[in-house]
Amino acid sequence: MSKKNIIILWFRNDLRLRDNEALYQATQNADYILPIYCLDPRQFKSTNAPFSELNMPKTGALRAKFLLESLQDLRFSLRDLGSDLIIRTGKPEEIIFALAKYHQVKAVYFHEEATAEEIEVEERLEQNLAHIGVDFEPFWGSTLYHFDDLPQSIDELPDMFTNFRKQIEKKGKVRPLFPIPEKIALLPEVSAGELPTLQQLGVEEKATNNRSVLAFKGGETAALLRLKHYFWEGDYLQFYKETRNGLLGADYSSKFSPWLSNGCLSARYIYEEVKKYEEHRIKNDSTYWMVFELLWRDYFRFIAMKYGNDIFKTGGIKQISQQGQHDAIRFKKWCQGQTGIPFVDANMRELTATGFMSNRGRQNVASFLAKDLNIDWRWGAAYFESKLLDYDPCSNYGNWNYVAGIGNDPRENRYFNVLVQAKRYDPKGKYVKFWCPELKRLPSTRIHEPYLLNETEQKYLGVQIGQNYPAPCLDIQHWKARRKFVK
Repeated sequence: MSKKNIIILWFRNDLRLRDNEALYQATQNADYILPIYCLDPRQFKSTNAPFSELNMPKTGALRAKFLLESLQDLRFSLRDLGSDLIIRTGKPEEIIFALAKYHQVKAVYFHEEATAEEIEVEERLEQNLAHIGVDFEPFWGSTLYHFDDLPQSIDELPDMFTNFRKQIEKKGKVRPLFPIPEKIALLPEVSAGELPTLQQLGVEEKATNNRSVLAFKGGETAALLRLKHYFWEGDYLQFYKETRNGLLGADYSSKFSPWLSNGCLSARYIYEEVKKYEEHRIKNDSTYWMVFELLWRDYFRFIAMKYGNDIFKTGGIKQISQQGQHDAIRFKKWCQGQTGIPFVDANMRELTATGFMSNRGRQNVASFLAKDLNIDWRWGAAYFESKLLDYDPCSNYGNWNYVAGIGNDPRENRYFNVLVQAKRYDPKGKYVKFWCPELKRLPSTRIHEPYLLNETEQKYLGVQIGQNYPAPCLDIQHWKARRKFVK
């Protein structure tokens, strides 16, 4: 009997069957495939220095729950094809090496990542596999445009998004999707293993909040249902550009980002569906803008490849000398939505309760932390890493660099005026009152003001500043004068 040709398929942030090149190529080159996912304990520990004093888990409860749901869904999908998802808890460079050695595999196939922690794991595993003669085969599948198809090398990537967009739209071409295999053969003697609980991962379980804009559920199945609803059933794509800055409700934006970040949905698949929508429904600014947002996501990933660890440093990719404060008291108020600035507080409460926040909200709370509270922006980025369902290091740190003024922003000292922004995007205060119900009796003309109410107003509204609602964490009069907030 001839020797079995076995390939390990290492799943990472590519938890899908559709448009998965590593999966497709493995089925073309192997008699048996061992699909594996390693729950790395390092991803569930507290954040590293300089954030260790924050005592925050890198992966919080809601994001961890979404990941486990995604793995369960992938397992069911693989079983439908005659295979299974092998689940192990431990370091990939050790577990996959041991599995490869024991089963005498030919190669390990995987999708590459773009940032330091993930690349370091890749390099350690590659070094281990080299000792036993196992090939290590990388593929690229996390962006709309393949990096091999960029008009220039990564080192020559423009530092302005607009220049990148114009070049890629003129010269770039989106590659076709990879099909789903009809069948995947799994070695029968391999134990699939049990999916761990949150408690076993050392993560404190948190109940789903019923005020979330969407009942987010991990997995490719849920991702496809969401796309079907947003594009085809609800026909919301045609209005995307006009509604994308909304704050309340499920359908003001696509909400695809949590599934994109876990790879339950590929950017290329969304692109293909947009093109079908344009053919069968309508082609307009909104359909273009959906692809435009995917381009931003690509850009942040390529920028991370160009600048490496600079995106994580205090000076960002511009290497600007600056040092935000490490004021734990003010930072805690920001995290908890207790700053006394209603629009900031509403957005932060939504994030903490649900793992989601609108893009408009993210820009405002990030600017407020970095430029009004003068807190080290990396603290905010670490908090987002812990809480966001859609966290990925490239988009998260790319956006924080942008807002903090140390990233890919052509404007110098961009500043988000949170009071003006609140009045523009939440003019009647519906969003603030939804997440700060203690303020529900305030008239819309007062709802966005930092709270310095007199005793009569407090009694009428049933709000006692400092108890029912926090006193502002800034000297508001000085702040308003400095930022010229009164218009």
